[in-house]
Amino acid sequence: MRVVRIRDVFESMIRIRNVSFQLGAVRGSAVRFQLPSFDVEQGEAVALTGPSGCGKTTLINLIAGLRCPGQGEVHVSGVDLAALSPSQLDRHRGAHCGMVFQTFHLLAPFTAVENVAIGLRLGMRKNTSTRDHARELLQRVGLGKRLHARPAQLSVGERQRVAIARAIAGDAPILLADEPTGSLDPVTGLEVFNLLRKIAREDGRTLLVVTHDQTLASDMPRRFDCSGLVQHHAEAERKEPATS
Repeated sequence: MRVVRIRDVFESMIRIRNVSFQLGAVRGSAVRFQLPSFDVEQGEAVALTGPSGCGKTTLINLIAGLRCPGQGEVHVSGVDLAALSPSQLDRHRGAHCGMVFQTFHLLAPFTAVENVAIGLRLGMRKNTSTRDHARELLQRVGLGKRLHARPAQLSVGERQRVAIARAIAGDAPILLADEPTGSLDPVTGLEVFNLLRKIAREDGRTLLVVTHDQTLASDMPRRFDCSGLVQHHAEAERKEPATS
């Protein structure tokens, strides 16, 4: 099949400046997320590391437009996310961010090819032959013989491959993977990790992977330690309402 390379070029694919917002409160202290600066260029592959609760998933959600900062700037694919309405954020996410989760988020009643075809529509891809393209994508991730299997009939590794095919269905220039190997055994996890790297490299996509696995993280060209992004502040600083 033909591999489509991502061609849009921006100063940075992801640019974050002076982001700060309240996450909540714990025992009289305000819990805040603070990130002075973060840049990712087109085609970069970055591992997001750090202990549980340090802000890795929050950073992914910021980039995807699933969380809005109280202050600061988040630019993705050349667009200031703060300037977008909720519906515009949804469309921007569908067109620019393919997401892979630890728990797959597949729709149980639908087959593998149907799950990927739904991803094509959510990705705003203008393609009348969505099922044909979904089949091509599943063949690319090694599931050409499992097109009509439902999630319950697939192994956990196969489910994650369906999720990857769905994430790349709309030709989004950015892949955001939040612990994509967390539910997999070490051998299958390495296969899925290498598949993500291969697809991102072949297509020129920007890849961010949240992982606790230091072995996998060490294989990434760049690592960003998220330790310290989530901080505790005195009660007096809790005047700003928590964002949703």
